[in-house]
Amino acid sequence: MKTILITGVNSYIGTSLESWLENYPDQYSVDCISLRTDDWKKSDFSKYDVIFHVAGIAHVSSDPKMEELYYKVNRDLTIAVAEKSKAEGVKQFIFMSSIIVYGDGSISKKVIDKNTKPIPSNFYGNSKLLAEEGIKKLDNYGFKVVILRPPMIFGKGAKGNYLKLAKVAKIFPVFPDINNQRSMIHVDNLCEFVRLMIDNGESGLFFPQNKEYVKTSEMVRLIAKSHNRNIVLTKFFNPVVKIGLRKSSVINKVFGNLIYDNKLSLYKENYIIRDLEDSINVTEK
Repeated sequence: MKTILITGVNSYIGTSLESWLENYPDQYSVDCISLRTDDWKKSDFSKYDVIFHVAGIAHVSSDPKMEELYYKVNRDLTIAVAEKSKAEGVKQFIFMSSIIVYGDGSISKKVIDKNTKPIPSNFYGNSKLLAEEGIKKLDNYGFKVVILRPPMIFGKGAKGNYLKLAKVAKIFPVFPDINNQRSMIHVDNLCEFVRLMIDNGESGLFFPQNKEYVKTSEMVRLIAKSHNRNIVLTKFFNPVVKIGLRKSSVINKVFGNLIYDNKLSLYKENYIIRDLEDSINVTEK
């Protein structure tokens, strides 16, 4: 039985993984710990095989007053937890980074492949990238470091842009038909990927994503369909949206292009439990 400690008691990804692993009660023992105070430093990590580190600040902020906190939590805390894990004999450290290390989406097609260099566009992305660099130095045969850079994660209970799109799909009769592409991953697919990382004792950098790229208007249509609603997709608003793509970070997050080359996300075992339509049906119902 693998013993796993999840950092971040109220983390969406952490609680989702804990629930997912409950489907295998004889294979995994899971504990969670809060890092909000320094009490975690007194905890005994030696009894765990794996630390799944998801504690951190998860959303982009442009407030310069927040910058120091982002580096303190996302970079410094991550490295400190990894160092304690290694010192106390933990075998594997899994860190949730993000596609955000590559910057924002763009109005034109933006494909991230194995040769793409991270260029964070804000201190959230930079704090994640610096955390990656700090913990990679700790990786060796006895302490395996896994870094995950997932795209947007969605699922039942998730916050962020998906929730906003779902509200639109339930209310508005029309939606702009912009031909964009985004990489995304359903939380169940991500949790299965993490489970395989644990089972196979992996180390390295990984880019899990759903097989299908997502066109925002198609996602909205499928959300509406799951509620037995028809929504009209129209190109009438496209000129206005395209202007907004150049000027608004919010519109860019919704209609911009940002995808991983599918080859980056291949793994020796299948982790895609749900396709896009099934993912949305499960999320909405």
